[in-house]
Amino acid sequence: LRGGRGSGGHGSLDKSITLPPDEIFRNLENAKRFAIDIGGSLTKLAYYSTVQHKVARVRSFDHSGKDIENEPLYEISVQEEITARLHFIKFENTYIETCLDFIKDHLVNTETKVIKATGGGAYKFKDLIEKKLGLKVDKEDVMTCLIKGCNFVLRNIPHEVFAYQKDSDTEFRFQTNHPNIFPYLLVNIGSGVSIVKVETEDKFEWIGGSSIGGGTFWGLGALLTKTKKFDELLQLASKGQHTNVDMLVKDVYGGAYQTLGLSGNLIASSFGKSTTADKEFSKEDMAKSLLHMISNDIGQLACLHAKLHNLDKIYFGGFFIRGHPVTMRTITYSINFFSKGEVQALFLRHEGYLGAIGAFLKGAEQDNPNQYSWGENYAGSSGLMSTSPDVYPMQRTRSGTFDMLEMDRLERPLVNLPLLKDPSAYIPDTVDLTDDAMARKYWLTCFEEALDGVAKRAAASQPDSVDALERAEKFRQKYWNKLQTLRQQPFAYGTLTVRSLLDTREHCLNEFNFPDPYSKVKQKENGIALKCFQSVIESLDSLGWEERQFALVKGLLAGNVFDWGAKAVSDVLESEPQFGFEEAKSKLQGIGRSVVEGPPHKCALIFADNSGIDIILGVFPFVRELLSRGTEVILACNSGPALNDVTYSESLIVTERIAAMDPVIQSALREEKLLLVQTGSSSPCLDLSRLDKGLAVLVRERKTDLVIIEGMGRAIHTNYYAALKCESLKLAVIKNSWLADRLGGKIFSVIFKYEVPCK
Repeated sequence: LRGGRGSGGHGSLDKSITLPPDEIFRNLENAKRFAIDIGGSLTKLAYYSTVQHKVARVRSFDHSGKDIENEPLYEISVQEEITARLHFIKFENTYIETCLDFIKDHLVNTETKVIKATGGGAYKFKDLIEKKLGLKVDKEDVMTCLIKGCNFVLRNIPHEVFAYQKDSDTEFRFQTNHPNIFPYLLVNIGSGVSIVKVETEDKFEWIGGSSIGGGTFWGLGALLTKTKKFDELLQLASKGQHTNVDMLVKDVYGGAYQTLGLSGNLIASSFGKSTTADKEFSKEDMAKSLLHMISNDIGQLACLHAKLHNLDKIYFGGFFIRGHPVTMRTITYSINFFSKGEVQALFLRHEGYLGAIGAFLKGAEQDNPNQYSWGENYAGSSGLMSTSPDVYPMQRTRSGTFDMLEMDRLERPLVNLPLLKDPSAYIPDTVDLTDDAMARKYWLTCFEEALDGVAKRAAASQPDSVDALERAEKFRQKYWNKLQTLRQQPFAYGTLTVRSLLDTREHCLNEFNFPDPYSKVKQKENGIALKCFQSVIESLDSLGWEERQFALVKGLLAGNVFDWGAKAVSDVLESEPQFGFEEAKSKLQGIGRSVVEGPPHKCALIFADNSGIDIILGVFPFVRELLSRGTEVILACNSGPALNDVTYSESLIVTERIAAMDPVIQSALREEKLLLVQTGSSSPCLDLSRLDKGLAVLVRERKTDLVIIEGMGRAIHTNYYAALKCESLKLAVIKNSWLADRLGGKIFSVIFKYEVPCK
């Protein structure tokens, strides 16, 4: 993507962009609708596109009248599917003309004749946009767009909000999204300051502001330091020492003013020393003093409004913030000081996109995008405080900064599990790798070392594809780049966890059309396990009650050994093809026994893990026992594939075959006492705050009083500390030696955590 020299009165800089266009303006040929937010220095483009990608489908064979002994259990096919994606791109205004030319050349299927526009630059560049794109510019109110954009990211991006803590080990402390995002205070610091109270999606009011804002810092800074670029001023400020310019309390009183409880290091007079000292002050010190003066003014004003309206959270945005550590630090300090810690200064990972998102939503109201749930696509998004990891430093020098955010529309709306004890306090992940340096180093290395094997598995899953090896290598390189970004900036995509590393890998696999690398492995293992089902049931039925309960639990845990995502297991499964259910039982470590019979539960919700032996010989005998006790069962499986985890569509076929062999399962299906549902997830882990709405409805209707979560990803990496309103059982086998050692056990030790909520 390359443009010539500037023309048309918008500058004469060389506007060459040396980035691969497909990495920036992705899926542009399928763009349907546009919006743009043009500020003083940055342009944010938003567009909706349709994305064609491959999905794995399974379909049951018609086995009637056939000898099915050697037939596959079901048919696997890879089909094309079209989904919706939102693209947001941020770039310097320097490149706007070249970018518009590129967009015009690649617009093929756009449905709109209008482009929604917001920001001050929407007026300045209106004629240029209409001329280049042939679209009518429809300008939208800036503040309305910011608020709509803010509501959207707060709802759809779990790790969107963070507090900034400069002097702690983790600078970015990400917050748990509250199920109810309202009310909140939004402080937008542009040239001036606007303070808005947001009460609902459509109800908000401007409650205050100030003419002393980012423009003041920029203007006065230019006068004091002769520096005319905003970012250069912030660079100067970051190196300065404000105490060389500001008069402190101790400069006035010789120490702390204890009577009033004032610290000696508190600023008594901004720039106070400039009136008494007969010397020149450095540009750095003056810039830092100016930054403190303006931040303190904004902080005090914001705190007063927060107190007045009984709000304890303030979201800050605008070009004054823009992810700059020095501005976030001074704003945070100011809010903490004036509120005495009662009000929290919060920032947004994607605050630079709010206007563009809001303008897009204004133009898409007839499609009602808020009725859907959306998820951040890590494969196509840049991280916080970084450019795209696919853009190399040499290219970056010439192109400036291009940041991207991509959001995929999910098939079904996602909601909280109704049984969460306190949804606002729920944190899915057990370990924060952003905070735990030792664990972060281990897991990043672990994922790096596994990468070649994953790429090899992906290529092998599509033997008839001529470009499978090429795509697998592109996947490997993309995920490797993501891992290197996370080594340098572990906060790039929010709180870094094992779950986010796994999900990023799945996103990258899907990006290069590897929707289900383990599909044939699952097909084979499901078929083998089904042949053993009746003999396992006969063995269990021959036992007395207490022995049977112990055998059921041991079988449930042994089944969970069969996890291709764990290297210790995949090595065994590849080297020992005969390794089976009984061998897995012998691997288990640390099993004691204490069996107490309690009253039957009304309904149990079970989150299943792996295909094959796990679900068929481990989970289903356990399900059968619950049904025999009069307990209804909701069996929840992934909506989409991840590793060798069982999917909802696979579970339907497996259950149908088991029902043909077992009257208990057959009767439960017929009477709707056994219900199969999808979780809404395509992850090896489990976020109980983002589950399929249909599952949540069913949990309420059936008065579910027991939740069983199985597997390392769902019960250890996530949800180990999840507090529920009802009884719960979290169980898994530790299949990673480092993790087992950290937990004080051995590899293949078991976790069996039964919890009863406090009354």
